[in-house]
Amino acid sequence: MDKLDKLKENWQSEEHELPKVSFDKIYKMLLKKSSSIVKWIFVISIIELLFWISLYFILPEDNINMMKELGLERVMYYCEIFHFFIFGIFIILFYKNYKSIQVTDSTNVLMQNILNTRKTVRYFVYYNVGMTIAFSVAIDTYLYNNSEKLYEVMDFAKQGIPKEGFANIFIISQIIVGFVIIALLILFYWLVYGILLKKLKGNYRELKKINS
Repeated sequence: MDKLDKLKENWQSEEHELPKVSFDKIYKMLLKKSSSIVKWIFVISIIELLFWISLYFILPEDNINMMKELGLERVMYYCEIFHFFIFGIFIILFYKNYKSIQVTDSTNVLMQNILNTRKTVRYFVYYNVGMTIAFSVAIDTYLYNNSEKLYEVMDFAKQGIPKEGFANIFIISQIIVGFVIIALLILFYWLVYGILLKKLKGNYRELKKINS
């Protein structure tokens, strides 16, 4: 049993002899826990951004050259800039949510801030998963329509891969890889942000109980 559970148990067993004191203790405990959760959301989002940026710098030179020959280098560059810009906006929103909860002095305001944080995280997850799906579909469609050029650039002839049926095999393999990446991304968000949101939801319910 953690400190919050003990406070709730004492508050109920004392038959409200000191309701104000007990209420303040429980509220401060929930405020501290909520602030800590939102802080972790903010920190994890920064780590995630740094991870995606680092991938850009460790991308093999052969891949970069391939993108150039396929005419995708400029498109990829602007897509990454746009993505990191939106990502940065979400990080700012997470920071604002964190600071708002830190200075909260009202149960109703804290409850609203928790709801706002949960909504921001959901939009963040929807954006990232949606962006990944849209980007994968767009790139795969482009490569499929330019399969002959891709075959030449990748020099598949030297590898003994026949040109006939290459486009269909390639797009099927790309779809499978895309599904795996998206599934892993969803799993990551479910394990990390999902757990944190569940804890925030629990705090919201406790605040609702003591506020009723």
